[in-house]
Amino acid sequence: RMSTAEKGSDPFVAKDDARYPERLRQLADAPPRLYYRGRWEAALFAQCLAVVGARRMTRYGAQVTETLVAPIAAAGVTIVSGFMFGIDAVAHRAALAAGGRTIAVMPCGIERIHPAHQEALYGEMLREGLVLSELPGASAAALWTFPRRNRIVAGLSQATLVIEGAEESGALITAALARRYGRRVFAVPGPVTSPVSLGPIQLFRGGAAVAARAE
Repeated sequence: RMSTAEKGSDPFVAKDDARYPERLRQLADAPPRLYYRGRWEAALFAQCLAVVGARRMTRYGAQVTETLVAPIAAAGVTIVSGFMFGIDAVAHRAALAAGGRTIAVMPCGIERIHPAHQEALYGEMLREGLVLSELPGASAAALWTFPRRNRIVAGLSQATLVIEGAEESGALITAALARRYGRRVFAVPGPVTSPVSLGPIQLFRGGAAVAARAE
């Protein structure tokens, strides 16, 4: 069955729709609906890499994100992230700048821009990428919506790459979900003097692979 938008509402793809991403459908807690804006294309979901990390990133983190994401996106891999400031936003921008595909999974309804200061990036995502959420309309972000959103980021992706994160970082939640789903987890080493290197160190102890080059 091909799901259609209800009159006056945002378009959505239901779980029983042929267009629903198969990798996400495999999850026991897959969202019943994905509301979206932008370009919904089957090719978007063929090969996906989740790129997540610190909101308060370092200059090193931003540089590494751009260095890794650009060639991966240019090679045809869709970059999936959560649209937050920091590593998420840099990953989306790097994918777009490389002419690649990117998906933003929002912690709120797609009629909201969260964080609000990323209005320009949101507009670019609508033109060149895809914005989606399991929450309808103008639903507000709340503390619980962020970790719930992370399961979609991990669930859409064959692997998750963590670039910087503190010991209690939301990026580690995404990595833990990816591991639970049987997906690969990568992390980028950072300076041991930096608090946002502690998350990747924790992931390495748990068996995450070292990501040092896009290849």
